Amino acid sequence: MPTITFIEVDKEDEKRIAKRFPESVIANKPISESGVLEKCKDAEILSPFIYSKIGKEQLDKMPNLKLIATRSVGFDHIDLKECAKRKIAICNVPDYGAHVIAEHVFALLLSTLRHINEGDERVESGNFSYLGLRGKSLRGKVIGIVGTGKIGRRVAQIAHGFGMHIIAVDRCRTLELEDLLGVRYVKIDELLEQSDIVSLHLPLKDETKHIIDKEAFAKMKDGAIIVNTARGPLVDSDALLEALKSGKISYALLDVLEDEKDLDESKELIAHPNAITTPHIAFYSDDSVKTMYEDCFDSIEQWQAGKEPEHIVKPPKIVCDLPEIKKLN
Repeated sequence: MPTITFIEVDKEDEKRIAKRFPESVIANKPISESGVLEKCKDAEILSPFIYSKIGKEQLDKMPNLKLIATRSVGFDHIDLKECAKRKIAICNVPDYGAHVIAEHVFALLLSTLRHINEGDERVESGNFSYLGLRGKSLRGKVIGIVGTGKIGRRVAQIAHGFGMHIIAVDRCRTLELEDLLGVRYVKIDELLEQSDIVSLHLPLKDETKHIIDKEAFAKMKDGAIIVNTARGPLVDSDALLEALKSGKISYALLDVLEDEKDLDESKELIAHPNAITTPHIAFYSDDSVKTMYEDCFDSIEQWQAGKEPEHIVKPPKIVCDLPEIKKLN
């Protein structure tokens, strides 16, 4: 049997792996951490998560590698061209829980706009007064969804349930969203100008890095809210901090940061009272983690059986759900 190595594994998921692949090697940290690459050196199959950057340097030390089964939707942490040269197949998990990430968008919005944390702290301190905690409702607000792939569509469904007006940007329109939810597709400038809330749901690509920059913030409504549960570098952090300081942006609700390994880079942004941050947990729920592993296991077993895995990545395939936003104007 081929040598299989799983890295970036939570302790609580080790039993899940051992049950399906009892002979596999398991490491709890990313490939960059001390000793982890050594555990991968004999691997024919490698299953990482998003914090393991796999490029030429790492691949040179894994000469037997034939399959990378990443337990993530995105695969920008893997050098696709280098893998193609070496005939290493790549699989991902296209949807381990779009609804979970969409739910987190509204967890951030509701807890912030209704002052949940402040209210809890106030009651715990013995003060049961509501004064100063006036919230904002979602009904009637305009939400601009940037990217209507699987996650963006779920956000639209939830927003519709709250009675929000929904506008969206994507290179490919989803007719069902227009017909059933009243979503109106617009160009990026119009979305920025009209939205009370801007929610980002794009992959990180060269053309999407810093799509929300100083110029984008200048086009937004005064007091707009930005939500990013996708990839940190979609937003220029320096420009966001300035927008928060000036009041142009009332709240930044962030599950991701530009540099999640070096929080000192975002120290001032994180500390801003109107920047609400969570440590990349939007995806992290019981059912999403279960699906993540099961789809990954299925890909490995399909490959072992000599079949093409259902979720194989075929670069340079262009997917409509991954828009080149800067080309939309």
